[in-house]
Amino acid sequence: MTRILLVGHGRMGTLVEQLAPEHGCRIAAIVTRHNQLTQCLGAQGPFDVAIDFSTPEALPVNLPALAERGINTVVGTTGWLARERELRGLVEQAGIGVLAASNFSVGLHIFRRAVARAASGFAGQRAVGAWVHEAHHSAKKDAPSGTALTLTQSMVDAGYSRGIDVSSTRAGSIPGTHTVGFDGPSETVTLTHTVRDRAVFARGALDVAAWLVGKRGWLTMDDYLETRTT
Repeated sequence: MTRILLVGHGRMGTLVEQLAPEHGCRIAAIVTRHNQLTQCLGAQGPFDVAIDFSTPEALPVNLPALAERGINTVVGTTGWLARERELRGLVEQAGIGVLAASNFSVGLHIFRRAVARAASGFAGQRAVGAWVHEAHHSAKKDAPSGTALTLTQSMVDAGYSRGIDVSSTRAGSIPGTHTVGFDGPSETVTLTHTVRDRAVFARGALDVAAWLVGKRGWLTMDDYLETRTT
């Protein structure tokens, strides 16, 4: 059974805690606002892996502490990409394994590959413009979402070099909807991924956590998916 240190106990952290037993995982300790990471690292353990669903401000503090203890980490927190180069260097130096993703839905990452293929096909069609729109619940802090930024980057990496309009909606309790569109003079192509239940993110993070045990380096969801499709 994978022993998990859960960092953050908001909506996602609570779901991870609830679903952990179904995925062969045990939550060995939980870091909350009232129970600091240093306290957990000093008083409890050992841990096989940490799952961080904290905040963009907390992650650059959490990850060095986890790396110092040699604890592999799944990062589900978004909004910290300005610190990515620094944190990658830290992970490499510490020799731990980290998988950071803006979204842990397997379906979303299959969708992302389809988006990249479409972007590659439209890259040479100069009259075709592109956009990304995402919608989330009103409590989500970052906009555009990390997933929208990931989708946009995948389009650029696929060769779509023109401007991509990115927009956001924050309303109600929407778990997450991402639409990518391509519009030409006489036709429009749209691709949409809709989450009906945010438990899909917690389930994905738990599966990735069990997979990450013993791994090294800065890994991606593509690394994870390759082992599941070969």
